[in-house]
Amino acid sequence: MRKTILISSAAALLVAGGTAIAAPGKGLMRADTNNDSQVTRAEMTAALEKRWEKMDVNKDGQLSKADHEARRAQRFAAMDTNGDGGVSQAEMDAYRAKRKAARIARADVDGNGMLSPEELQNMRGKRGGKHGGKHWGKEGRKGKRMMHQIMKGDKVISKAEFQAAAMARYDKADTNGDGIVTAQERKAARDAHRNERRAKRNKRGG
Repeated sequence: MRKTILISSAAALLVAGGTAIAAPGKGLMRADTNNDSQVTRAEMTAALEKRWEKMDVNKDGQLSKADHEARRAQRFAAMDTNGDGGVSQAEMDAYRAKRKAARIARADVDGNGMLSPEELQNMRGKRGGKHGGKHWGKEGRKGKRMMHQIMKGDKVISKAEFQAAAMARYDKADTNGDGIVTAQERKAARDAHRNERRAKRNKRGG
C-alpha cells in the first residue's frame, strides 16, 4: 500500500511539473531574469525559446504526446536515483529539496547565500503566488486545454502556436502596450479576472 501511495505521489509531482513547463505563458514572472519585478518583451521571448527547447524533447519542431511522455520519463529518472524503477519517500524528498535549492540559488541575485525580502518576494512572484496561474482568463484556459490535448494525443502543437498562446497572455497583461509587464500590471490583470468571475457567480445566483 505504501509503495502504491509513493508511486501515485510521484506521478502527481511529474504531472504538476510537466504542466508548469508546458502550459504556454504560465508563470509569467518567471521570465524576469534580472529580478526587477517586470518582464520585457525580450525577456518573454527568451524565456519562451528556453522553455521550447526543454519541451520539444525529440527536437522535431512540434509538441506531441511523445514529447510529454519523454519529459515525464526524464523527470521520473531524475527522482529514481538508484534506478530500481520506483520512487521512495527519501528519493522524492531529495528531488523536491534539489528543485527548491535551485529556485533559491536563482533568486539569490547578489550571491550572498541568503535571500533578502525583495529577492524572496520576487521568488514567490515567479512561483505564481497564492493562486498560481489561475487568474489569466481565456488565454490561461486555452493554454491548459492545449496541454491536456497534447497529453491525450489529440493535438500536435507547432512552435508558432505555442508562442502565440503565450504572447497573447503577455499582451493582455501589458495594458499600456509599452512592451513591459510590471508587477502592478500583473496584479491588475489578476484583480480584473477575479472581479469578472465574481460578477458571473453573482449573475448565476441572481
